[in-house]
Amino acid sequence: MRPSEFILVLDFGSQYTQLIARRIRELGVYSEVQPFNFPIDEIVRSKPKGIILSGGPASVYENGSPQVDVKLFELGIPVLGICYGLQLIAYNLGGEVDRFAKREYGKAILKIEKDDDLFYGLGSNTVVWMSHGDALVKAPDGFEVIGQTENSPICAIRKKDKKIYGVQFHPEVAHTEKGIDMLKNFVYKICECHGGWNAEFFIENTIKEIKDTVKDKKVICAVSGGVDSTVLAVLLNKAIGKNLIAIYIDNGLMRKNESIEVIEMFKKLGINVHYVGAGEIFLERLHGVVEPEMKRKIIGHTFVEVFEREAEKFVDVEFLAQGTLYPDVIESTSYRGPSSKIKTHHNVGGLPEKMKFKLIEPFRELFKDEVRRVGKSLGLDDEILNRHPFPGPGLAVRIIGEITHEKLEILRNADEILIEEIKKANLYDKMWQAFAVLLPVRSVGVMGDERSYEYVIALRAVTSQDGMTADWVRLPYDVLERISSRIVNEVRGVNRVVYDITTKPPATIEWE
Repeated sequence: MRPSEFILVLDFGSQYTQLIARRIRELGVYSEVQPFNFPIDEIVRSKPKGIILSGGPASVYENGSPQVDVKLFELGIPVLGICYGLQLIAYNLGGEVDRFAKREYGKAILKIEKDDDLFYGLGSNTVVWMSHGDALVKAPDGFEVIGQTENSPICAIRKKDKKIYGVQFHPEVAHTEKGIDMLKNFVYKICECHGGWNAEFFIENTIKEIKDTVKDKKVICAVSGGVDSTVLAVLLNKAIGKNLIAIYIDNGLMRKNESIEVIEMFKKLGINVHYVGAGEIFLERLHGVVEPEMKRKIIGHTFVEVFEREAEKFVDVEFLAQGTLYPDVIESTSYRGPSSKIKTHHNVGGLPEKMKFKLIEPFRELFKDEVRRVGKSLGLDDEILNRHPFPGPGLAVRIIGEITHEKLEILRNADEILIEEIKKANLYDKMWQAFAVLLPVRSVGVMGDERSYEYVIALRAVTSQDGMTADWVRLPYDVLERISSRIVNEVRGVNRVVYDITTKPPATIEWE
């Protein structure tokens, strides 16, 4: 349920679009992303307090480049154009954009000319982050320049009476030192928002929406023990109580002892979980499959098939609840606009087009940290909320190549050692995710006095805020040494350990 006060973000294909929405929410105001061609009548009907035009990779002069309906600037709603958004404002309102301008990437010093609204309280100079090819060379009539850099003399503009603003840089990224303050000024000083959107607001409204949607029917909730599905189950339990049917499907691709631990955790939370042992079905269908997307689709389809079979044991089941997050959606499909597809997530693109259930996805517009805040407000312990993410397809996407019982056993044992040692070093809560990957290669080694030819384990540990970008963790050498030594000595079938030091992008966090 959309709050009455919100900021609309129109997506023109920027890699930072979802980050804009995230920053606005951090300021206590709900923000929603829609594609660049979101209809004007829908905008009028939804009554946003402000509109932000995102950046994007195109040129405003390109054939087929995403454009904005000029009626947008006549609605009387405050507008902020960022990078490509600024160029759209100029292009549509009579300014000039230079297609052959000097490309500019990285930090720049913004000289602030007017500090009474968008740049209020920021001083005369501040560091901003540039990432653009085209540049503004003439402001539209009636606009004034309110900021400039050495390479962009028209770096920020405004038409104060119409509340239309544009900046060439990206205030949403951390490299723009006072970017949050700029967005805060736009949201509160220019759009006159009051704030108040937080976890408690989300819980109250979502529970009402779930009750109104479900009524007296039953909802099946897929629980895995991860943060998302656990918070979802607790939220659903609070909303519909006995009409929640929580089902744990053991797909045979879980970590060591994970199924037992998950069932016990839900018992403590007062949620009765129906256990389904379906490992052999999943492994049989994955036999001989090596292509990552095919693995995900097989697991997604099998997952729903098993759920539907279990649902037949209950009456009045109409809904399937999932803990789908916003980054899952962004990486799986361009449903929001021009963002390019990266990979299919099992709970998004892996689902069949026709299902017996109607989907309920309360977290579809939330980032991971927002789900954790919801869980905190629902009273969940930090031990649950700080648990590292685990992919829906489980170890299937951490075994590169074909899935076998032998490989699963090897990876489970290696992964257990990795997590044990990270926890012993008090590093677990300081990172986003850590896991082991079994590579589809064997290497020569010497174990004892004999030649060995065994598998290679890759270790991956990253820091991140929302999973959209990530940096590799600089694990202490002594910790790496202990992990490596234990794996090659205790895990039969492994004689080499390597460490992945790649950021996201260009890599993804998971290997598949």
